[in-house]
Amino acid sequence: MAFEVFQFPCLNDNYGYLIHDSDSGATASIDSPDAEAINAALEEKGWALTHILNTHHHYDHAGGNEALKERWQCQIVGAANDAERIPGIDVRVADDDSVAVGGLIARVLEVPGHTSGHIAYHFAEQNVAFVGDTLFALGCGRIFEGTPGQMWDSLQSLMALADDTVIYCAHEYTQANAAFALSVEPGNQALVKRAQEIDALRSEGRPTVPTTIGLEKATNPFLRPDSREIQAVTGLVGKPLVDVFAETRRLKDNF
Repeated sequence: MAFEVFQFPCLNDNYGYLIHDSDSGATASIDSPDAEAINAALEEKGWALTHILNTHHHYDHAGGNEALKERWQCQIVGAANDAERIPGIDVRVADDDSVAVGGLIARVLEVPGHTSGHIAYHFAEQNVAFVGDTLFALGCGRIFEGTPGQMWDSLQSLMALADDTVIYCAHEYTQANAAFALSVEPGNQALVKRAQEIDALRSEGRPTVPTTIGLEKATNPFLRPDSREIQAVTGLVGKPLVDVFAETRRLKDNF
């Protein structure tokens, strides 16, 4: 089965993603941050949009739903427990449901915290996951509607994926995230090396996304509350990991 991901920048710092099953011709947009940019990408690739897979309701993720649905008559998929905030939703999904895009099958993961109805899509056969604003390269989403406990549970769900799972997140925040990560775990040599690589990529205007679960587990402070260095910086040595995570998130909010 031929599977292709087409990644393109849009808005200020979002990434748009089209996924395409060449066997069936089915094409899904992961979220709809910018309808014009998505239509331009579809034209560039010569694809027709059949699905939108929404991760959450924020405007920079669902704002293009209705315009794209009018243009393509595509099917819009979103979280059942947030359906009233997903424009044009057709299919309501919950944790462990399956979503088909042609022959491509995604498992839905409920990952609340950033919003109460946030979901991710894991294409196990292709070894990729689209995680919206729950997990970023070297970061995680702000906790707007959930609790630190919910967000930590959600991140652990993503950490349970195979280390080589390719992670597509929704924003190019990595350079700023690296600066914070180094402030709480400066002794992490894998992080130091990665920060240098990120600076080189951005100096050339190149994306730092996608990433992998394994790389994030080694360098992302929000996945590393068990780090003694992070525990020391937060003043929570030996405390519950959820408390260390919560304090790390609070520090980032004020960084």
